[in-house]
Amino acid sequence: MRALWTAASGMKSQQLNLDTISNNLANVNTTGYKRQKVEFKDLLYTTMRKTDLNDGIGSPVNLQVGHGVMPMATSRIFTNGNLEHTENPLDVAIEGEGFFVVETPTGEFLYTRDGNFKLSVDMDEMRLVTADGYTILSDFDDEIVFMEGMQNINISEMGIVTAENEDGEIEEIGAIKLVKFINPEGLESIGKNLYRATVASGEEIPMEDENRTSTLRQGYLETSNVQIIDEMVRMITAQRAYEINSKTIQTADDMLGMANNLKR
Repeated sequence: MRALWTAASGMKSQQLNLDTISNNLANVNTTGYKRQKVEFKDLLYTTMRKTDLNDGIGSPVNLQVGHGVMPMATSRIFTNGNLEHTENPLDVAIEGEGFFVVETPTGEFLYTRDGNFKLSVDMDEMRLVTADGYTILSDFDDEIVFMEGMQNINISEMGIVTAENEDGEIEEIGAIKLVKFINPEGLESIGKNLYRATVASGEEIPMEDENRTSTLRQGYLETSNVQIIDEMVRMITAQRAYEINSKTIQTADDMLGMANNLKR
């Protein structure tokens, strides 16, 4: 009986849907997190009778029965989250599209929307890094380094980093690199608020001054774009779909039992 396998595919798909929703809810307070959604597609159909319309005579429709559903993709929704004022000069939020570029100790370039930056002290220098110690890159793929004694760090809307030296003079340190992708949904999530470029996402496109559509906000952090109410509604819908598919299996099992008992 097809209903058993069809309903089972529905239960498996709704379980993955619930897993995705629970991950969204778990990251509701994660800086720069972008919510995910599961996309589904129906499976193959058995054609029991094809259309045989000829000169206006015959059946104009097919007789087909499907075999259930399967998850097709988990896509990310890259809409902007709200900006939260932190008053921390090292917190930076992107208002608009784009990603910060970070370099790992292995030399790999990764991308993030998390602007919760820190200062890593090394001898008489300080580098701008992420909470994991990954280097924040400038427009020239260099480190953003502050010399000892520098204070009053300022980051402009265009990403220009300046600081006041020991003599009270304002020095320009560099510019925070901002990039975008043709297909950001093709980025690979690797955890820790980081993404890796793939063939599907395309290569990074630096956002130069002439084509920059985003601005940076110092002293702000971008919150998650997860809407709790929306996720709760999706969770209830997934639960009801899971429940009705399990009921279908029970009904199909009862019908098979009735068929087996016909001879008694």
